[in-house]
Amino acid sequence: MAGILSVENLTKRYKNILAVDNISFEIKEGLCFGLLGPNGAGKTTTVEMMEGILAPSSGRTLFQGKPIGPHFYERVGIQFQDTALQDFITVVETLRLFSALYEMNRDMAEIVEICNLQDILTQDTRKLSGGQRQRLLLGLALVNDPAVVFLDEPTTGLDPQARRNFWALVEKIKAEGKTILLTTHYMEEAEILCDEVAIMDHGRIIARDAPSRLLSENFDGVFVRLPWREDLELSEDRRLGENVSRKNEHVEIHSKNVDATLQSLIYNGVHLNGLSIHSPNLEDLFLKLTGSSLRS
Repeated sequence: MAGILSVENLTKRYKNILAVDNISFEIKEGLCFGLLGPNGAGKTTTVEMMEGILAPSSGRTLFQGKPIGPHFYERVGIQFQDTALQDFITVVETLRLFSALYEMNRDMAEIVEICNLQDILTQDTRKLSGGQRQRLLLGLALVNDPAVVFLDEPTTGLDPQARRNFWALVEKIKAEGKTILLTTHYMEEAEILCDEVAIMDHGRIIARDAPSRLLSENFDGVFVRLPWREDLELSEDRRLGENVSRKNEHVEIHSKNVDATLQSLIYNGVHLNGLSIHSPNLEDLFLKLTGSSLRS
């Protein structure tokens, strides 16, 4: 698949702060690309430059091989973290208002179906729940039938059920072959939705690939976790084996053979109450690469 969106040597400097440090990458057409990183990593600045909202200090973004410009703005849809909506109008009136801003529009009935807006079309936008509002904002990002859709932390603040419902909507958009750029702090969300991710830290991309490949390249095995107890002294207690660390109120064992680890713990009289087995995820990867949390 060809690259529909490309970033070339993108840099953004604010006086003495280098927010984005000469990054380059390509997003292939029809994929969901996740841009991840902690607060202050530079991902929001990067996305705003890619959207054409913020001018870069140097470098450029290409859409279908050309620098972004009017042709790009007609073919892109953006769901911001928060969008101000006109008060005292309904959902369907809001959709019509935003549609009027573009030369090309998608069929309204299709947007309503994709975003599951049927039951709230006549509802005042001020009275929408968090999940309903995010579904409407997604619909607004689709009114011009864009080739590229930017989703900037679209599920922040939603309850787990509403978040999963929104994931289903994103899967519908992916099935249409649209290209999606997603930013999120929810690692499960990124692993489920993204075909490829790039992890940023201190303005640079420190890892980029499919989530499954990144994890297999960086981890061999799983984590066995036990609640911390006073009788477990990591410096002296050899019952726990090697590759052991304390994480807050848990003891964590990096195990390459779960059966052998459990047998060893039982043989050595370690109580297994509260034990859990955790497969490495993107949060673990970021901790390994940078020593800080994706949510920090």
